Amino acid sequence: MICQVLVWYQSCTDLKKDQFDNLEKHTQWGIDILEKYIKFVKERTEIELSYAKQLRNLSKKYQPKKNSKEEEEYKYTSCKAFISTLNEMNDYAGQHEVISENMASQIIVDLARYVQELKQERKSNFHDGRKAQQHIETCWKQLESSKRRFERDCKEADRAQQYFEKMDADINVTKADVEKARQQAQIRHQMAEDSKADYSSILQKFNHEQHEYYHTHIPNIFQKIQEMEERRIVRIGDSMKTYAEVDRQVIPIIGKCLDGIVKAAESIDQKNDSQLVIEAYKSGFEPPGDIEFEDYTQPMKRTVSDNSLSNSRGEGKPDLKFGGKSKGKLWPFIKKNKGATPEDFSNLPPEQRRKKLQQKVDELNKEIQKEMDQRDAITKMKDVYLKNPQMGDPASLDHKLAEVSQNIEKLRLETQKFEAWLAEVEGRLPARSEQARRQSGLYDSQNPPTVNNCAQDRESSPDGSYTEEQSQESEVKVLATDFDDEFDDEEPLPAIGTCKALYTFEGQNEGTISVVEGETLYVIEEDKGDGWTRIRRSEEEEGYVPTSYVEVYLDKNAKGAKTYI
Repeated sequence: MICQVLVWYQSCTDLKKDQFDNLEKHTQWGIDILEKYIKFVKERTEIELSYAKQLRNLSKKYQPKKNSKEEEEYKYTSCKAFISTLNEMNDYAGQHEVISENMASQIIVDLARYVQELKQERKSNFHDGRKAQQHIETCWKQLESSKRRFERDCKEADRAQQYFEKMDADINVTKADVEKARQQAQIRHQMAEDSKADYSSILQKFNHEQHEYYHTHIPNIFQKIQEMEERRIVRIGDSMKTYAEVDRQVIPIIGKCLDGIVKAAESIDQKNDSQLVIEAYKSGFEPPGDIEFEDYTQPMKRTVSDNSLSNSRGEGKPDLKFGGKSKGKLWPFIKKNKGATPEDFSNLPPEQRRKKLQQKVDELNKEIQKEMDQRDAITKMKDVYLKNPQMGDPASLDHKLAEVSQNIEKLRLETQKFEAWLAEVEGRLPARSEQARRQSGLYDSQNPPTVNNCAQDRESSPDGSYTEEQSQESEVKVLATDFDDEFDDEEPLPAIGTCKALYTFEGQNEGTISVVEGETLYVIEEDKGDGWTRIRRSEEEEGYVPTSYVEVYLDKNAKGAKTYI
């Protein structure tokens, strides 16, 4: 194809730079197209990354805030489906990041390297072409120069010959002048012969160079340029296929994300959501009774009926109280308290108040359990100090132990207060179905309280009031085992496993070590029954932590496992 350009070189006099210039422009245009495509793909990757980032931000923006009222609303199936949609959109964004990464690695990087190689190859080919062109032009100039010299010498030889013949025919010219003219003519003839020989040699050489130029050098160079161009065209085509394939590879995963959204939408249960609303907002009030007719035609009987709105629940039943004040009207006419929420939640309807109080009691029981665990740990540490004085002063723990015990007592009093309110509400609520009672007791069956429920110990007095018997605090029995008094300071104990801190522990006493929740450390001595585990952070930092504060993973193959020092 490109070799057909040779037709334009019809003779050495037509030798021009036009075709090389045209080919040079065309190949440069091809490289520009390749770089333009690289720029296009690069901008596409930036768009994909930006789109993925915006999708992730959008998903994060609408995620429910932790420990907020909004998080409680996501118990409904429609809200759960929305959360699933947000999570699927997050995965959907990840696939666009994959597209960006694959296009950058498989197209941009590869083509950028190829463009550099292409530029070097193009430069080399055109350098060879220019060099061959300059060589043939030099040969042509030499041929022209020798030709002009041969022509000049021939003319000089003819003039010298004519001058000799003229002198020889003239009888008035001396013999010496004739001889001189003859010698001059011979010299000119010899110079013409030499120029002829030189011209013939240079012409033969030029014809050979010209043949090589048009039939060997230029065709080879043009062939290399043609192959270079064809490789460039094939390469850009392959890159376009890769461009489409990168998109095609993520289509199944994107389809799964969309299927997940559809599945989440199909999981929405309107009946279940309605039941949740009913459970959340049912008041527990009984509907008011019928209002009796008041006959004003009989003045003596113009009194309010005992079954009127002010006492529609019947005799013998106590009035409902809200905020400690008696209300003359029942639930349809109760006004919401716009002030601060009372501690006993008396501003809420009975059923909602019961749920709030039960939730508060459960929270207090968890706090009590946490404080009791801490007290047990301090007690065990004190016992260790008593048996091993070199590890620390037992008296240093008395203040902390007293403080924890005081906190436990405060929490128990607070729990008893809320349990009393809870018992009051439960006593007023109408009898619930067995299923409802089972549901309300589900938490207690899964998380048994650590302190006695004072509502269970209440006794009813003749006037209907309640008396409470405070449960006695059970004594904590600490299992004690003997510790060796001596530790090998010369050689550190080998690690027998690892552990992960479940809670943060401030090791302020001698022999203990502070840990942060989530931290991973080495176990060098496991719990011997006293509630303490010996751990190491580094070669110079080790000590004891409560076993309940860490999760231990022992290495069964360790030589130091199950061995006590």
